[in-house]
Amino acid sequence: MRKPSLRDRIFQRWFRLRRSATLGVRGVVVNAEGQVLLLRHTYTPGWHLPGGGVEKLETCVLSMQRELEEEAGIIAEATAIELVSVHANHAFFPNDHVLVYRVRTWTQGEATQKGEIAEVRFVDPLAPPEGTSPGTRRRLDELFAGAARSELW
Repeated sequence: MRKPSLRDRIFQRWFRLRRSATLGVRGVVVNAEGQVLLLRHTYTPGWHLPGGGVEKLETCVLSMQRELEEEAGIIAEATAIELVSVHANHAFFPNDHVLVYRVRTWTQGEATQKGEIAEVRFVDPLAPPEGTSPGTRRRLDELFAGAARSELW
């Protein structure tokens, strides 16, 4: 295999800058009573599934594990995290995508975030609290009420 030329490397970098994409993860964590974990951030309104952006040099599953522990103290092994769906979130940022994972088994630990989360709560997925974000509400309807899956967040 040939080594990329300087011209190739410059073009690849320009292409990445020109067509950059962002990637986020959200987790569906269900307790023994069938309730789903939602949280409120201090910096944006509404109730959301736990999650966030995938960092450089981080796999998506590792990102999901990190976000769950930071935001809610949820500890999950990588083998217990299963990809459910992929959604385009272009309304938030052009070329943004969100991966939704179901967390099969988990244990409760201590949240490690510092002031990012205002409230964490397990709720009835068929009757989420007022103010639940539209994207979160759609994912709950898809997963728990049999709604058709959308590619859009």
